[in-house]
Amino acid sequence: MIPEDFSFMDRALELAALALGRTSPNPVVGAVVVKDGRVIGEGYHRKAGTPHAEVHALRQAGEAACGGTLYVTLEPCNHHGRTPPCTEAIIAAKISRVVAAVADPNPQVAGQGFARLREAGIEVDVGVMADAAITINQPFFTWVTRKRPWVLLKWAMTADGKIATASGDSRWVSSPASRRKVHQWRNRLDAILVGIGTVLADDPQLTVRLAEKDCRNPIRIIVDSKARTPLTAKVLSAEAKTIIAVTEAAPAEQVAALEQAGATVLRCPADAGGCVDLSYLLHRLACDNVTSLLVEGGARIHGAFLDGNLADRAAIFLAPKIVGGEGAPSPVGGTGAALMAKARRLQRCVMTSVGDDWLLEGVLQEVRPCLPES
Repeated sequence: MIPEDFSFMDRALELAALALGRTSPNPVVGAVVVKDGRVIGEGYHRKAGTPHAEVHALRQAGEAACGGTLYVTLEPCNHHGRTPPCTEAIIAAKISRVVAAVADPNPQVAGQGFARLREAGIEVDVGVMADAAITINQPFFTWVTRKRPWVLLKWAMTADGKIATASGDSRWVSSPASRRKVHQWRNRLDAILVGIGTVLADDPQLTVRLAEKDCRNPIRIIVDSKARTPLTAKVLSAEAKTIIAVTEAAPAEQVAALEQAGATVLRCPADAGGCVDLSYLLHRLACDNVTSLLVEGGARIHGAFLDGNLADRAAIFLAPKIVGGEGAPSPVGGTGAALMAKARRLQRCVMTSVGDDWLLEGVLQEVRPCLPES
């Protein structure tokens, strides 16, 4: 590898990020074609079913790609799907070297792309800016390997760890700037989930409210074991698809009424406590190509995801306020850890200021594809 590899891969990652939230269930991928130290072609995957990043970059480079180097953020595919194999396009363009950030864990790819390129006499280097490439595609990697969506837990709390006052008032814990950031996440992720407690207490819309023209609403998911969602609830608006997850304890007449109101009711098995089995729910969502999920629940929902080891990242807004009150709720319930030594740890934490608040982000668990041997 050479020093220039990192700057060109950084550009490929910038291109990949342009499609965040728009390629599901495919990964986001960026590609750059370089010859004689100069970029002659760029591209990124824009939407599932359309040409991949490598194809866009090679088309832009044209015949000049011959003898050049292709930088790509993910291993090129070597199978026929909705589009032809990218490896064949790379070989046809007579690229002499491919630099990839990370391998693709999809069993249909999983090293086969690199093997095909080497078989054709193309030099292949893997691992340039791998950490950044792994981070940007965690939803895809998690969906492929764990058969469930990647889960981001989000909550806002005061400096004394409260998400509402003892009377239940929670508007607003965080600043307008923090709330805008949450809407940006909603715009990028496939779905958003809350529990019935949040619906009954706050009657949220769970939609994206940003000025940008290309915004789209996530699928709204309500965990509601007994189908208590009111027929007047804002989550039943036609602005976005709504899935209500219930158990056998849900009355048939209420289920029928919710379906008549436009919701998709998903019947799930109950866990030991009689609540919706979250592992089953996530598996069903993955089967419908939901690769990423923003959880904005209350203490019970957050606790259930953590107790079940179903959360991948946490984003915590810390507001410079003190509420007090022994009855004021905290953000995480559930069983929790019996010993401090057993507490869940956030890895690779980042703290940034957002408006008047601080945002703490950290990894709970992560899928890291293996780098194949050269």
